Amino acid sequence: MPDFKDKTDEEVARMAQGQDLLAFGEIVSRYEEKLVRYAKNILNSNQDAQDAVQESFLKAYRFLKDYDSSRRFSPWIYRIVHNQAINYVKTRKSWLVFVDWDEFLPSFGSSVAQNSPSEKIDIKSDVQNYLSKMEAKYKEVLVLYYMEDMSYGDIADILKIPTSTVGVRLKRARDKMIKIIKEDGAR
Repeated sequence: MPDFKDKTDEEVARMAQGQDLLAFGEIVSRYEEKLVRYAKNILNSNQDAQDAVQESFLKAYRFLKDYDSSRRFSPWIYRIVHNQAINYVKTRKSWLVFVDWDEFLPSFGSSVAQNSPSEKIDIKSDVQNYLSKMEAKYKEVLVLYYMEDMSYGDIADILKIPTSTVGVRLKRARDKMIKIIKEDGAR
């Protein structure tokens, strides 16, 4: 059995392009958990996310010959999952975002992370409510940047937008979140 641990994603993808099923299995192993989490952020359903990722892996295998191995693999596979998840959303005629707040809350700072469990529930509920008031294009960049830890370049590749647009959307998303929070606090 080949040892893939010293291989980059791009090297493994090149091997999989040569019909190496073990290499493709390694891709699935490396990406499945991350991609399900990403799809879940869009679909608000673990089952739909798993289905979307499974269908995405089938598409990735089918179209692996089209992958340009001189480019990073991660944005390519994320784009497939992104498109599949969007197709699910379109069939449901809604856009929902689920956030794993136990992962996300520490990024708000240690004071939030140290709150009691009941305070965390309130914060989770509030932030979920705030996100529900944002346009999809802003929610999407927030999730990719803060939760999936993607670079501007990778986000641009996934969303098929210029890198500068990623920065603009992130800035606007932060501004919108602050505005929503302030409006909510005024009530």
